[in-house]
Amino acid sequence: MSSVCCGTKKQKLNNSYGNHDDRPLNGYNESVAIPDMCYFCFDVLYSQLHSLDPPQTPNFTNEAYPLFVTWKIGKEHRLRGCIGTFNAMHLHSGLREYAITSAFKDSRFSPITREEVPRLTVSVSILQYFEEAEHYLDWKLGKHGIRIEFLSERGSKRTATYLPQVATEQGWDQIQTIDSLLRKGGYKAAITADMRRSIKLTRYQSEEISASYNDYINQRC
Repeated sequence: MSSVCCGTKKQKLNNSYGNHDDRPLNGYNESVAIPDMCYFCFDVLYSQLHSLDPPQTPNFTNEAYPLFVTWKIGKEHRLRGCIGTFNAMHLHSGLREYAITSAFKDSRFSPITREEVPRLTVSVSILQYFEEAEHYLDWKLGKHGIRIEFLSERGSKRTATYLPQVATEQGWDQIQTIDSLLRKGGYKAAITADMRRSIKLTRYQSEEISASYNDYINQRC
């Protein structure tokens, strides 16, 4: 099941750990996310837009992780699509799937076109170390992504998520981030202190790598 980076349906959380705040994301000194993952996403997008055969199997790790793929456009890096999953997927198939899904099936945007490709930047986010928070402020700006679960006005369960970089990019504090996430998750009533305290919050960490179209072309030439 897919998740938009600022609003999700209910997801099963994988890779749950405890007390990993300062541990390297993959338990080692090496990074999981590498530039080749971004170049692969561009390969997938180009092949899809030009009705070509899918790109060959990449050389990077095929371990399984929850992941998101984000497309942005222009010098202002305007969001163009962001979809991922909280279910751990093998990276070769997961990045192939979500490079396409985020480019063409994010309901907030029209599908990406051929003409837009030279202005694109892609980011791959590898999610790890999910922890149940003690309360709705038990997370750090710029370090944790957050996923909230709450009851709508009609009593149905709703969930929504922001990747770690969203709050800092928008200049929000923690309460502004929570309130924005509630709205993105479809909560329309007044947001009170009691409402915030009722939230079930899960925090996680994300290792992100980005590449522009120019980076991609320079690497492929």
